[in-house]
Amino acid sequence: MTTVIDGVDAFEGFVGQHLGYSEWQPITQERVNLFADATDDHQWIHVDPVRAKDGPFGVAIGHGYLTLSLVPVLLNKVIRVDNMKFGINYGANKVRFPSPVPVGSELRMGVTVASAEEVEGGVQVTYDMVLEVKDAPKPACVAQVVYRYYR
Repeated sequence: MTTVIDGVDAFEGFVGQHLGYSEWQPITQERVNLFADATDDHQWIHVDPVRAKDGPFGVAIGHGYLTLSLVPVLLNKVIRVDNMKFGINYGANKVRFPSPVPVGSELRMGVTVASAEEVEGGVQVTYDMVLEVKDAPKPACVAQVVYRYYR
């Protein structure tokens, strides 16, 4: 279910609220390999499933930054901001990867509005994001990301 934010001034009313979860996203070997090609990070724990079976995780895992790169896509599945000119990804305050994302698993993201502050022409919104692997005991990624939305 998508939360609709009606204009940048409406964010103030959402501070502290959990906005929901994205749909589960499959983490396939193909997705991991494409990310490896895009970033030139071909470490065997990501791209060699045979060798990874004997590695520390027992399976190939997605890159931490692959997980983080899904944040904008997954955020757009959780919220929609109407009545604005444009929005930008402004950066991250904190990112941690507490547990791996095994190839073949599914990942989703929960979103909470941590703060909303007025900036020239719009609002700066800080989100607390938790990305979790289905049936895993710990989150795969915990991040605080910052977006700006303009009137």
